[in-house]
Amino acid sequence: MIASILPTYSRAPLTFVSGEGSWLTEADGRRFLDLGAGIAVNALGHAHPALVAALSGQANALWHVSNLYNIPAQQQLADALVDKTFADTVFFTNSGTEACELAVKMARKYWYDKDQPERTEIITFSGSFHGRSSAGIAAAGSEKMTKGFGPLLPGFTHLEFGDHDALQAAVSDKTAAIMVEPVQGEGGIRPLPDACLKGLRDLCDAHGILMILDEVQCGMGRTGKLFAHEWAGVTPDIMMVAKGIGGGFPLGAVLATQTAASGMTAGTHGSTYGGNPLACAVGAKVMEIVADDAFLSEVNRKAGLMRQKLEGLVAAHPDVFEAVRGSGLMLGLKCKVANSDFVTAGFAKGVLTVPAADNVVRLLPALNIPDEDIGLAADKLDAAASHVKEANA
Repeated sequence: MIASILPTYSRAPLTFVSGEGSWLTEADGRRFLDLGAGIAVNALGHAHPALVAALSGQANALWHVSNLYNIPAQQQLADALVDKTFADTVFFTNSGTEACELAVKMARKYWYDKDQPERTEIITFSGSFHGRSSAGIAAAGSEKMTKGFGPLLPGFTHLEFGDHDALQAAVSDKTAAIMVEPVQGEGGIRPLPDACLKGLRDLCDAHGILMILDEVQCGMGRTGKLFAHEWAGVTPDIMMVAKGIGGGFPLGAVLATQTAASGMTAGTHGSTYGGNPLACAVGAKVMEIVADDAFLSEVNRKAGLMRQKLEGLVAAHPDVFEAVRGSGLMLGLKCKVANSDFVTAGFAKGVLTVPAADNVVRLLPALNIPDEDIGLAADKLDAAASHVKEANA
């Protein structure tokens, strides 16, 4: 008999009942150091006092109204995002998946309104992850994502990650946009080199096509800049944001230039819940904290400390790990043992990590993780490495 919850997840035997900062408490009382942060969602950890206050304050005033009306918290968050980024305009969604749907629609509508309706093709790359909607899986194109879900939404050209010659050859008079993650998350913490991101921007400019960046996982301070593309000194035309922007409350957004968004006029898109008062009250507080230069400076300092600890871990366990990769506090341990075995070993030692492709274990801690917890993380990961070696001996 099928379970009452659709069995699409292979869940760990853990049930968390409370959290504080970088720690989660299991129903049996055990405490776990959370280095996954809900897969880069809990940007400020669990139960951050400022976010609790923002949510409870809004909850006592107004939960939901339709987007048929003005929503002050939504306007506040949109203004903050426009002020701090390349964007001229913002549309709020509930998730990164919904943001992908709009990004695809926006790019195609842009060309339709320029009397070039044939320009519908969007170039994407192997290892990418853009959500699990019909557009998201078609954009990623991997067998794991698409098998059994055909016919797939057409209009995506899939290229191998890093194949510059193929990219040059793929651009045609049907190309609408190039869509890429500055740092692949699900794909195994693979940063796109700054030179390559600049090259993509130049290619888009040379052919007059749109650049769409997916910063759902790598954005909102995760790499030490508010958004990862800032390291390369380029700006996109359209950007997908989610996860950390809500600090744990479901929230996403599409940011765009006035030009790229020009086709999205009244009635072309909508969302029942997107940008509701509860979500935006929390999101506005997250932006206030995370977009601060001093906060981002601390993220970079903590990232350096954590990377140093991880490099030492790799050196101490060369039969378990191959290398450290990533940017800021979006880090990965490339494993020699099965990454799933290491994640499971972490459970035994009270530390939570997240598996990814290419046999990588992701480390995505809260951006405000204390130095003390970084030290404890290194100790627990070291213990997990010893545990998995013993288990595999």
